[in-house]
Amino acid sequence: MREEGLLTSATTPEEIETEIGLRPKTLDEFIGQTALKERLSILIEAASQRHESVDHLLFSGPPGLGKTSLAAIVAAEMGAAFRSTSGPALERPGDLAAVITNLDHGDVLFIDEIHRLPRQVEEVMYPAMEDGQLDIVVGKGPAARSIKIDLPSFTLVGATTRVGRVAPPLRDRFGYVARIDYYGTEDLAAIVARSARLFDTEILPEGCQAIAKRSRGTPRIANRLLRRVRDYASVRADGHIDADIADEAMEVFEVDQAGLDKVDRAILKAIIEKFDGGPVGLSTLAIAVGEDTETVEDAYEPFLILEGLIRRTPRGRVATRRAYTHLGLEPPVANGQGQLIEP
Repeated sequence: MREEGLLTSATTPEEIETEIGLRPKTLDEFIGQTALKERLSILIEAASQRHESVDHLLFSGPPGLGKTSLAAIVAAEMGAAFRSTSGPALERPGDLAAVITNLDHGDVLFIDEIHRLPRQVEEVMYPAMEDGQLDIVVGKGPAARSIKIDLPSFTLVGATTRVGRVAPPLRDRFGYVARIDYYGTEDLAAIVARSARLFDTEILPEGCQAIAKRSRGTPRIANRLLRRVRDYASVRADGHIDADIADEAMEVFEVDQAGLDKVDRAILKAIIEKFDGGPVGLSTLAIAVGEDTETVEDAYEPFLILEGLIRRTPRGRVATRRAYTHLGLEPPVANGQGQLIEP
C-alpha cells in the first residue's frame, strides 16, 4: 500500500481554502524574508511614484514558502486587481489571450508553475511582456493572418519551483527574479502564533516553537501541523496547546523531532535496507517507496538533502551517516576514521 506522509502529501482543496484565510494581506503582515520584502517595497514605491505598473517579477523556491501570497501582496500594495492562473491551465495561445485581454491597467497577473507553460503559449507571452502587445495568428495556411492587440500596462508575476526549467528568453523578460529561501525557526514560530490567533486557538510560545522545529522551514507545513495539533488538543486535551501537547500530537501523527514523516523515513529505510545504503537510482528508489520519480525528487529529496540525510551522486542516491543514526542504525565503516563504505 502506498504510504501517505503528513508533511509531504498533496495540498487538498480544503487546505487551500484555509490557507487563503491565513495569507497576509500586506508586506508588514508578511513574516520572514526580510531582504526580499525590502526590495519589493522599493520596487512598489518607485512604481507608485511614477504611476506605472511594477516590473514583471519571477519568484522561485520550494512549494509552500509564500510565492502566491507575495504576488497578491504586490497587487494589494499597488491597489490593483489580482488575477491568478497556472501554466498547465494555459494549454493554447487562445487561453492566454482570454485571460490577458481581460486585464485592466495596472492589474497583476499571477501564473503559478510558469515553467510548465507550453512553448506556443510562451512565445505569445514574449511580446505581451516586452511590448504590451498580443500577437495572435488566426486561421491556417494561406488564409492565416496575424492580429495585434494593444494591452494595458500590467505586471506579470510568475512562480516556479524549478527556475532552471523556465526558458531563458522568458526568464530574461522579468525585471526582477527572486529566490525565496526556507524560513528560520523563529519566523516559523511567529507564523504559527499568528495563525493560532486567526484560528482562535490558545497556544503557548513553547508550543509554537515545538511546531516550528518540525515544519521543515516551510510556512505551509507549519500551518498544516498547527491544524493537526489543534485537532489533537481539542480531542485529547482541553484545547490548550503547550510543548507537551504539541509533542504528543506529533507522535500520534508520526512526525519526528527532525521533521520527518513516515514517507521520509520510508525513503531512508529503502536506501539503507533494500539497497545497502546506496547508490540507488531515482526511478528504482521511487518504485521501492511507491511514488513517482517527480514526487520523490521534488517533494521529499530537497529536505532530506538539506538535512544531510542523503546525497546525490553520479551513480544515484546514497544514505549518509546521519541517516543511519537518525533511524537508530549502526552505519557501516570502511576504515578507522569512521567513513561510510562506498559500494
